[in-house]
Amino acid sequence: MDVFSRLAPFIQDFIYQSKWEELRGNQVAACEVIFDSGDNLLLSSGTASGKTEAAFLPVLTELYNKPSNSIGVMYISPLKALINDQFKRLEQLLIDSHIPVTKWHGDASITRKNKLIKDPSGIIQITPESLESLITNKRGACLNMFSDLRFIIIDEVHYFMRDVRGIQLLCVLERLKKLTGVNPRRIGLSATLGDVSLAQNWLNTGTGRECTAPITDEGKKRIGLHIERFVNYADKRDTKNNGSGDNTISTGGDIGDREHYEYLFRRTLDKKTIIFTNSREETEFIIANLKEIALKNKAPDVYRVHHGNVSALIRENTEDEMKSADEKIVTGATVTLELGIDIGSLDQAVQIGTPYNVSSFAQRLGRCGRRGQIPQLLFTFVESIQISSADTLGPINWDFIRTIAIIELYIKEHWIEPIPPQYHAYNLLYHQTMSNLKSNGEMSPAALAQDMLSLGCFKSIPQDDYKQLLSYLIHIEQLQRTEHGGLIIGREGEKIVNSHKFLSVFIAPEYLLVKDENRTIGTVDKIYPVGVRFALAGLTWETVDVNVKSKVIFVKRVPGISVVDWDVDFVNELHTVLVRKIRSVLLSDEPYPYLSERCKERLIEIQYITRNSGILENLVTPLSDKKYAVFPWIGTRQLTTLNYALRHRRIKSKLPWPSCVYLEVIFDGTKVELESIIRDIIHSDLDLYDLPLPDKVQIEGKYNEFIPLKLLRKQFIEDYLDFEGLKNDVINFCK
Repeated sequence: MDVFSRLAPFIQDFIYQSKWEELRGNQVAACEVIFDSGDNLLLSSGTASGKTEAAFLPVLTELYNKPSNSIGVMYISPLKALINDQFKRLEQLLIDSHIPVTKWHGDASITRKNKLIKDPSGIIQITPESLESLITNKRGACLNMFSDLRFIIIDEVHYFMRDVRGIQLLCVLERLKKLTGVNPRRIGLSATLGDVSLAQNWLNTGTGRECTAPITDEGKKRIGLHIERFVNYADKRDTKNNGSGDNTISTGGDIGDREHYEYLFRRTLDKKTIIFTNSREETEFIIANLKEIALKNKAPDVYRVHHGNVSALIRENTEDEMKSADEKIVTGATVTLELGIDIGSLDQAVQIGTPYNVSSFAQRLGRCGRRGQIPQLLFTFVESIQISSADTLGPINWDFIRTIAIIELYIKEHWIEPIPPQYHAYNLLYHQTMSNLKSNGEMSPAALAQDMLSLGCFKSIPQDDYKQLLSYLIHIEQLQRTEHGGLIIGREGEKIVNSHKFLSVFIAPEYLLVKDENRTIGTVDKIYPVGVRFALAGLTWETVDVNVKSKVIFVKRVPGISVVDWDVDFVNELHTVLVRKIRSVLLSDEPYPYLSERCKERLIEIQYITRNSGILENLVTPLSDKKYAVFPWIGTRQLTTLNYALRHRRIKSKLPWPSCVYLEVIFDGTKVELESIIRDIIHSDLDLYDLPLPDKVQIEGKYNEFIPLKLLRKQFIEDYLDFEGLKNDVINFCK
């Protein structure tokens, strides 16, 4: 019997009415796994490849043929917006099924939630935080709601795997399994996965099941890529002579910026486009300039802004406008539009500067070329030239070279960064400990340790570490011992667990609401005093009043272009494979057809500089009398390990910037002596616990303040530093 014939009648009707000509390869494969095995299922394929339908068609058929005695399917998403989007799609599919679907997040209907508690059935769509709230605050209700849960569908698996929310999610799912005694099958959906086996292991955590990841041939896809470059040229007035014969060129104008905005205006005119940037500030500024150019050219204002600090209502309106075929909306966005919210068919995407990494590039590329179109992705760079003749490496635009490396790795080698494991997530262990105690009440230390350390995410944490954590939490009154020797939440802990912020495990700054009368525009993280202008949601606002107590800034709209800034920056790290590809690009004579003529000239110039500097062949390159550049061509984690190892030898070393591919070293000896020291480090039995790490070194975490510094240091050493990787990579490079 073919797969279509096995689907529920209402699904067959839906397929006919939607005029599908056939089921896609991943949909057929998903049906076969769900119908014919008991395995978990991982579906990894491009955006708009029908993954959501591939998951739901067989799952809903199973639910239709054998109705569940409780909620039968749980769909988990990282974004409320994605839940809302999928809700609309599911409603259409389920019209004739008599299977209800209920949204469950902070903005969802209380009436619908209460109805589901009283009569649990069908599908629940939920975020990790809302699921955490359910199991923590409504444990009794959970027993009834999920007593016959059959399937858990996790959307955007790659996102959860890279984020602390993924650990939270896995912990909560295991706690739910222990509570209900039910072990539902899991289905993971993702558009961008590197090592599929890592995702399979992640999805299987705590289930005891195998995971099938069917490989379907999507065929070769054509991609339209182009990179363009603009320069803020200096004129004669900007050239200064310092009297020592050292001519320094400094930027004086914004010619390149103006040319860049005009170019973006022309390239996006009458084309539905997402303009991706790497910061909210840049998004606001780009869109503000495009609006001004459109105004001067009497062109329609089709420019929108979409990022986390723009109000949900404005973001949803933008999404709805983009879905409409009537207007060619141009939206400036950060990571908020990387995930799979349905925005219809795009004409193109634009990336300002370099993507964070290969995974980000793959996500952004996947947003265009929907519904049979050839994906069109445009990259633009603006460079400000300020070069001193004494600065050997200054003329190298590493971001530009990294972009070429990212494109080559994904397009030609289909490589995406593997996700580094987190074996010692102590701040998540704190959070789950407090959540578990709030849910269960008093527990003995032994029972609490058994509950927590048996969770798949914490199996690498020794009992001694947990004992140390519990003792510290008692000391700081997060926990309290009872007369019977049990543990309950302490006086200080009550303040944490009873806060609405407790459910989230990611760091969120304190924001102020920005309101135009009663309309919420978005949020900012600093007070802009009365009379000060700033940008938000693609418009310029002027503060008219500030209510500090209520954390509200009242504004009025004003003309012109302004700026805004937020304090939280994205921290990016580079993988060794990407760094080696950067070196390969510098050594290559390949023409890279997607480069503009100006970009080709710039690449040749950078290749000339690097090939003559010695950095491509030499481990150590002199920069000046006592300053050296160390180029082992390794990833950020391995380079950081070498940095601390050199400091351990009392050698001054630093990464000039966080995503730098080399170390800058101050050393009194010769190049040969420094190379000898590095080789000695590589062949030594270095104990990472002996390294001169800063006292408060740690992997960032929301609840780190409740973790002993000794454990935070251990987490950094065990989960971030990589001496074995350093040894292997440098030995291979130096062969």
